[in-house]
Amino acid sequence: MDRAQKVEAVAELNRTFSEVGVVVVTRNLGLTVAQSSALRTKMREAGAQYRVSKNKLAKIALNGTDYLSIGEMLTGPVALATSVDPIAAAKVAVEFAKTNDKFEIVGGAMGDTVLDVDGVKALATLPSLDELRAKIVGLVQAPATKLAQIAAAPAGQLARVFGAYGAKENA
Repeated sequence: MDRAQKVEAVAELNRTFSEVGVVVVTRNLGLTVAQSSALRTKMREAGAQYRVSKNKLAKIALNGTDYLSIGEMLTGPVALATSVDPIAAAKVAVEFAKTNDKFEIVGGAMGDTVLDVDGVKALATLPSLDELRAKIVGLVQAPATKLAQIAAAPAGQLARVFGAYGAKENA
């Protein structure tokens, strides 16, 4: 990697750190190419990114971002899982770590809040943004549905009464 490529890699990482909601630092202790590809695919499907970068370049890219505090986690063979949704990257990383013993979570950060392994696992158990939105829509929609049922009930009762009188007269 020549100097220009390093500068570009640092700039790209810095842009990523400026835009994301969470960074999860992971250590891969001998993942196969197939396992790494499967992890990248799962991350992409969840709206997250998984990338391996040189620790020195990542530490330089952390300058000027909220994630400066994760610099000391960047030792050894680590990779970074990032996502705009604060839960997506953590959820995929924790699920993958459960099924693969060569993949371990070192820690992470949500903005300037540093997360240890337990913090990342706790973050992964929270519902995603889409799930929260669906719950809010359900909560807002439920009272409106009840109001419509209550408003329609008297009219339905009147229709049944008139129907019964009509059936009685015809009989």
